[in-house]
Parts: sequence; structure tokens; C-alpha cells
Amino acid sequence: MLDWLRHYRRAALPGDIGAGIVVAMMLVPQGMAYALVAGLPPVAGLYASILPPLVYALFGSSMTQSVGPMAIVSLMTGAVIGPLAAGAPGLHSVLAAQLALVAGAVLLLCGLLRLGFLANFFSRPVMSGFTVGSSLVIAWGQVKPLLGGPLQHPHLPSAVLGCVSLALLLLARSHLARLLKRTGMPATAADVLSKLAPMVVVLAATAAVAAGVAGSGHGIRLTGPVPTGLPQLNLATSPSHWRELLQPGLLIGFVVFLMSMSAAQTLAQKRGEKLVSNRELVGLGAANVASMVSGAFPVTGSLSRSAVNFAAGANTPLASVISAVLLAMALVLPTGWLALLPLPTLAATIIVAVLGMLELDTLKTAWRYDRGDALAWLVTCIGVLALGVEAGVIVGVVLSMGTLIWRASRPHIAVLGRIPGTEHFRNVERYAATRSEAVLILRIDANLFFGNVEAVNERIEDELRDHPATRDLVLTMLAVSSIDTTALFALSELNASLRARGIGLHLAEVKGPVMDRLRDSTLLDQLNGKLFLSTAMASDYLNTDNKDHP
Repeated sequence: MLDWLRHYRRAALPGDIGAGIVVAMMLVPQGMAYALVAGLPPVAGLYASILPPLVYALFGSSMTQSVGPMAIVSLMTGAVIGPLAAGAPGLHSVLAAQLALVAGAVLLLCGLLRLGFLANFFSRPVMSGFTVGSSLVIAWGQVKPLLGGPLQHPHLPSAVLGCVSLALLLLARSHLARLLKRTGMPATAADVLSKLAPMVVVLAATAAVAAGVAGSGHGIRLTGPVPTGLPQLNLATSPSHWRELLQPGLLIGFVVFLMSMSAAQTLAQKRGEKLVSNRELVGLGAANVASMVSGAFPVTGSLSRSAVNFAAGANTPLASVISAVLLAMALVLPTGWLALLPLPTLAATIIVAVLGMLELDTLKTAWRYDRGDALAWLVTCIGVLALGVEAGVIVGVVLSMGTLIWRASRPHIAVLGRIPGTEHFRNVERYAATRSEAVLILRIDANLFFGNVEAVNERIEDELRDHPATRDLVLTMLAVSSIDTTALFALSELNASLRARGIGLHLAEVKGPVMDRLRDSTLLDQLNGKLFLSTAMASDYLNTDNKDHP
């Protein structure tokens, strides 16, 4: 804890202060907008941006991660609590905070049990498909508030304000940084300032409301009164809803960790820093528990906000601490101006924010490289759009695990031949390698376990049928790091079958750990052949007439 603070350098302070101010300015409109996505009062987004990043700074391992509200997690929160709190408006905030507690407890438990490796089981194409699908759902959900009514019957003043805000934000996103660079501004400063466009647009819209140019007098919906003061200690829960929140809380905790690790790893690599996945689990878990205590909702690390924090010069978590303090000060001071924020403008900021997550590069790469991954991307994205976010997460997890199992159950096996004039053996389908008719050499490129041993046996039998003159079979085990009990029995049965057919079974290049396990079995004593240190030694020995010694 606080290792970064014990070794803090004064030279890092200006960057942390500047980044803290910039991110705080981003979080005002962003936090309020993401609270609306979750179906909560806008102030809940500010509550979620104060205590959680302070707690994450104590436990997390990322130096530039910005923890707080995030679009996809907010969407998942709204999808869970909406049906449960239908007809009971006051229940929304209680259930959202309770959901943050469940997600935080799950993350804390996983961190204490050192289960950070679980993040590796969610493939990047599946995660990208889930992100794109969720972004489309969020954007479509903001069309009604953007237009002030249904798409078929928009409210004209709201639609004008919303569309103007949207157009300004899109122009700023695509052109503002380039225009600022043309004025001679440094590239980093131009990029950071362009990210503050939502705050400028929100302030302009608020000023228009205050001046009477727009507002409730024109039928435009506003955020409404925002309570003054820091969030009160919240320990309220709904005992009757624990069971309904357990599964979605687990899924949200999983997504929180994946989203956060994606953001933190991207930035850590740029600085050569090392993340500790189990510390991240603890930090994010503690942050979500803190969000519950604040009466907010689940939080995570935001890729876009963390990128701005990084670009603005953040060196340590002190930048996030400064952002949280500034937001707390904003709530302590009079908050009347926050009540004048028009909802169409906030909807425009949400749409533009999620459009940045509609990246298709992963799909394009997967389509060229591995159609199976591309299919997983498409199925996950369509699953989110058709079945909902929670079901989309489940589809993604099932696809990731299913793809892993499917590939592991179909290991690559190559027929080897010798490269003329060398001791190297390569796949005869890829190299001009020569092989003996009497000696069949197969290289198994996977661990042997119950899920693939049947496929391996079938391939061996197929090759023996294709090579009827075989008198010796050599299994090159260079890529085999483990053999489970099922595979051990299968090898023993193969050995007995080959013995009955007068074919020798030989093993080459067996790794030390595998050999240690095999010595505890009866396979080596019953082996219908020999063990060889290398494939070349096996070939030389088996292709000579004198076989008295290996």
C-alpha cells in the first residue's frame, strides 16, 4: 500500500496536479451522464468519482488508472436494477449501491485468493465484440433523451439543442486537436484540450439555459436539483434482493476487472511499468465497496479517461486523488448551476463517448488471421444487441472457454522427416524433408489430457493406415509439458495395441517434468520400444540393422 507515496518525487507534482484538474473537468459531465445511463440521479455519478479513486490509490498497482463511472458498467447496472426496482423509484439507488457491494466483494475475494489469472480466459476478440455491442446499445438508448422524445415524435427544441451539441462534440473530436496543433500548440496539450470539449459544450448549454435561450421554459428537460455536500454514509441494502443481485454482481465484477486491466495494461506498457493483477483485483474491489458506502454504483477503470490522465502528465495516483478532491469541493460549493444542465446535451456527450469504443480493427485482424475468433466477435456483439448486456457477457465467457477447449481438443500433429544433410526434423508437408517407410515419426504439439487424447489416438491410427509399412512409431514429445491420467492410460493402451501388431512404440525428447511423472507409472517398464534424447538419435538407431543399444 502507498508504495508510490513513500517514493514520491517532487518533480512528479506538476504533472499530477495538471492531470488531476483536467480529469476532474472531464468527470463532471461524464459522471453525471453515466449515472443517467444507470438509471440513477446525475449526482450519483459524482459520488462514484470521489471515494472510489481515493481507495483505489491505496491498493491498486497502476500509476495512471482513472477509476470511476464507465459507460458499459453503467449500462449493465441499469439493466440489472431497472426490472427489480420497477414501480419503486427510491429502490434504484439502494440496489445500485448493493450491486457495487456484491461486485466489490467478488473482486476482493478473487484478489485474496490470487485469481488474477482468470482475466486470461476472456479472449480479445470476444471482449472487443462485447464492447462494440454494448456501445451500440448505449448510443441507441440515448436517442430518446437526445431528441426529447421518441424518434418518430421528437421534441423540436430538445432535438435542436441535442443535435447541435452532438455536432459540436463530433467536430471537436475529429478536428479540434488538429486545429490546435496548427496554431503551434504542442501535440500533447492539443490532444488533452480537445478531450475537454464535452465540458465546454456542457457549460455553453448550461449558460444558454441560465440566459433563458433554452431550458424548461421551452420544454427541455434538465438534470434538476443536485444536493449540496459530500455523499452521506450509506449502508442501506434490500435483504430480499441479495439472490437476484448475486449472479449479475459476479458478471459485473468480471467485466470491471477486464475493462480496468485493459486500460491499465495499455498505459503501463508505454512506461515500462508492471501491473500486479491480484493487487488490481483488491484495489478495484475496495473501490466498489467504497462506491457502495458513498451510495453510488459499480465503478471501474476507464480507458478513455485513463488515457487523458496519462496524456495530461499524471505520474502517480496522486492525480486521481486531486481529481477526487476537486469534485468533492464542487459538491461542497453551491451546486445550483448543475441543476441547469440540459439532458439532451448530456445525451450527446454519452453518444460521442461511446462512439470512441466502436473499434473494428480487432474484427478485421481476426477475419484475416483466424475466422473462428472473428465469428466469436460477431456472435458476442450480436448476443449483446439481441439478448442484452448480461446475456452478452455470458455468451462471451462461454465462447472464450469453448474456443479454448475446442482448440485444445484438436492438437496439431505433424509427420516428421529429416532435412537432408542435417540432424533437423521438420513437418514433411512444409519442408523438403525425407522420411523412412519403416519408421513413422509424429510430433505432438500439445499437452495430452482427457479432452484431446481421443483425437490424438485417431490421428495416430490414420497415419498408421496411410503408412502400412511402418514397423516403428516414434512420438516426439518436445511440445508436451504434461500428460494427465486419462492420457497415460491411452498411451498404455496404444502401446499394447502396437505390440500386438508387431510395431514398436518409441518416445523421443520427453521433457524432464513429464519424465518424472512417467517414472511413477508402469508405462516405461511396459514400453514396446525405447526412449531417445533426440529425434535424430531415434531415426539413426531405428533405421540401422543393429538395434542392441539406443
